[in-house]
Amino acid sequence: MVKGKKILLAGMAVTAVFVLWTVAVSKYDVQAIGPEGSSVGFAALNGFFHNLTGVHMKLYTITDWLGLVPMGFVFGFAILGFKQLIKRKSLFKVDLSLLVLGGFYIIVLAAYLLFEAYAVNYRPVLINGILEASYPSSTTLLVLCVMPTAVLELRTRIKDPKLNNIIACVIIVFTVFMVFGRLISGVHWITDIIGGAVLSAGLVSIYCGAVNLMGNK
Repeated sequence: MVKGKKILLAGMAVTAVFVLWTVAVSKYDVQAIGPEGSSVGFAALNGFFHNLTGVHMKLYTITDWLGLVPMGFVFGFAILGFKQLIKRKSLFKVDLSLLVLGGFYIIVLAAYLLFEAYAVNYRPVLINGILEASYPSSTTLLVLCVMPTAVLELRTRIKDPKLNNIIACVIIVFTVFMVFGRLISGVHWITDIIGGAVLSAGLVSIYCGAVNLMGNK
């Protein structure tokens, strides 16, 4: 119980840090260094890192398509929950962990939609001739929210420890590749990636704290 509360509070604290980071990104060193004269916060840092990495559209395309992998996990757990709902004929008889996971996915989706509607920064490159919102990195947010929670959910459903460890290692390698691939592809400012990582850390910690608290009731 105490551990769950600590994790939950830590998640809230990290989420608060994300809010402060977002304010800083929108206010500090804002300069028109983006395409079509778009303004970007932390311009010196973002400009330096973008010039350092350059733009690699093939890597962008690869990471974009691989974004279907975490979506596959989302739909997989959604189907599992739906099957339980049909079989058990009551939402309250669906596994609690799946219900919490579903609520978590809704929060992640809400965060994505919020920043699509309220653009803090725009991409450093045009995508198909269009200037798109880029903060926080939605791919980073998706991967860092879905994949760690998938590992936790699968551990409760797969009883073979060796298989669990193999799956966890594969997911970790995939997650690292996706985040760093997105970072060096040049389609995001570095502050976009940091924002996505910090928000993900906060949300996943809140999820873990909630699951821990419910598991101890």
